[in-house]
Amino acid sequence: MNLLNPLIFTIFTPVFGSFFLLFIPGSNVRLCRNIALISSLFTFLFSLVIWLQFDSLNLNYQFLFSLAWFPSFNLYYTIGVDGLSIFFVILTTFLLIICILASWDTVHYYLKEYLICFLLLEFLLLQVFCVLDLIFFYMFFESLLMPMFLIIGIWGARTRKIRAAYQFFLYTLIGSLLMLLAILVVYFHAGTTDVQVISNLIFPVKTQMILWLAFFIGFAIKIPMIPFHIWLPEAHAEAPTAGSIILAGVLLKIGGYGFLRFSLPMFPVATIFFSPVIFVLSISAILYASLITLCQIDFKKIIAYSSVSHMGFVTLGIFTLNVQGIEGSLFLMLGHALVSSALFLCVGLLYDRHHTRIIKYYNGLVQVMPIFLSFFLFFSFANLGFPATSNFIGEFLILLGSFKVNTFLTILSALGLILSAAYSSWLVNRISFGPLKITYLTTFQDLSRRELLMLVVLCFIVLWLGIYPVLFLDEIHLFVFYLLAQFI
Repeated sequence: MNLLNPLIFTIFTPVFGSFFLLFIPGSNVRLCRNIALISSLFTFLFSLVIWLQFDSLNLNYQFLFSLAWFPSFNLYYTIGVDGLSIFFVILTTFLLIICILASWDTVHYYLKEYLICFLLLEFLLLQVFCVLDLIFFYMFFESLLMPMFLIIGIWGARTRKIRAAYQFFLYTLIGSLLMLLAILVVYFHAGTTDVQVISNLIFPVKTQMILWLAFFIGFAIKIPMIPFHIWLPEAHAEAPTAGSIILAGVLLKIGGYGFLRFSLPMFPVATIFFSPVIFVLSISAILYASLITLCQIDFKKIIAYSSVSHMGFVTLGIFTLNVQGIEGSLFLMLGHALVSSALFLCVGLLYDRHHTRIIKYYNGLVQVMPIFLSFFLFFSFANLGFPATSNFIGEFLILLGSFKVNTFLTILSALGLILSAAYSSWLVNRISFGPLKITYLTTFQDLSRRELLMLVVLCFIVLWLGIYPVLFLDEIHLFVFYLLAQFI
């Protein structure tokens, strides 16, 4: 048992940060913020240590730590990272820093409790990406609901926040109950829920079909796929800015992670059988969500529906079952996490100044907020997959992978890129140019230094991923090749 394992420090640092916050008076706002920020910074630094020490040529899980839970039932708490999970760990720790900085001056009540919720959410997310036991995965997967429910329901922006919180909670809870039953079937069949053991077992074909469907429901709601997407626009519209950032940046990616970690390696026959269904649902999500986006009048709902469209590309790439498609899906998940987080941050900055997200009240902002509009233009173009940005690499690889499967499938999915360009360019043009509507908006302020710092860092990483993607793709190559070996 290596207690100096950097993965242990990464996962449990947020818990220590939230523990210290319990003993700080809520009235001491500055100290609460500083403790939460320092805790998230240390967590991020520990995750970078993991990346620096990670061996991309080693197929096995690394930084393993195991603790007996119920040894008589062959149940152990085991954590580790591989080429799939390492960047989700880094993404989570990075975006938590952005969440805390985005909430620096905007949360005016129950700040201590708000920060504790985010630190606990970070802890649970890291557990989801690192734990190597199905029972523990389900426990942490479900536990995510509580802090997110509180963040939306208590610190949400509008009166519909309670409804949105319950909708988010019930959709995810009901969907994952089937997954719990499937995990019990796996346990009785294999005698263990250790992912390292189960991934090497071969389940009977009929059993694979049933288990695949049970896991699919839980992960499809989390992504979310059409028609399981109803909760997402409401949750985004009512959540505070930091809540939308973590929801779009990390929580939506758990579904894609679950498919790659569990559904594909454990149930390969069922995956091949149901792939055509996934293709139909993915194309429906890409086109339907893009068309719905064109009809929205709320900033957040535009970004939320565009996220549904991008997640359609992700599921399409995963189930192409080739190297380009799966690597493109992983890359798009990382790129979309950064771009959508930046867009939600931009919308949050506007909302903090003018207290509305309705597009018709905004015109001519380039005259009074030129720096803000420059960043909003960049991230809007990144969202539509402009070359030299992260989304372009992911979407290009996915289209390349889908072309190997079906040409007509690729043409239909490419229509989503055209629609994405339509709503992104329309939105930028709508708020940038024209006369200022001073009847509704009377005071204007461009970016502060804190806001500028966050957007510059996000801009730099999006460009880094788009210009030099090989640094990230090299880490996931081995995992993808091993995964696809299950289908040979």
